[in-house]
Amino acid sequence: MLIKYAGEDFNNLISEGLVLVDFFATWCGPCRMIGPHLESLASNRDDVKVIMIDVDQYRDLAVEYQVSSIPSLVLLKDGKIISRRTGFASENQLTKWIDDNK
Repeated sequence: MLIKYAGEDFNNLISEGLVLVDFFATWCGPCRMIGPHLESLASNRDDVKVIMIDVDQYRDLAVEYQVSSIPSLVLLKDGKIISRRTGFASENQLTKWIDDNK
């Protein structure tokens, strides 16, 4: 499932299961490159929810999650951070990262 964050109750969105949060910006080249990989991952896996958050629109969440560079990916399980990574990654790399941290 892919959610392009639009101000919903974030804590509710991340409260259950495995969630990958992508902090991105529309002007960021690596963010644009990773976007299709995240979309494909979200459509091919039922065990993870992908939430895309534009840091320019939702600075408060970026600050709360200590995002200092983008793309910044945060993997959560039942609302708790279990892993982080920054920069571009292919779908295969993302899949391995998720599987290694489940």
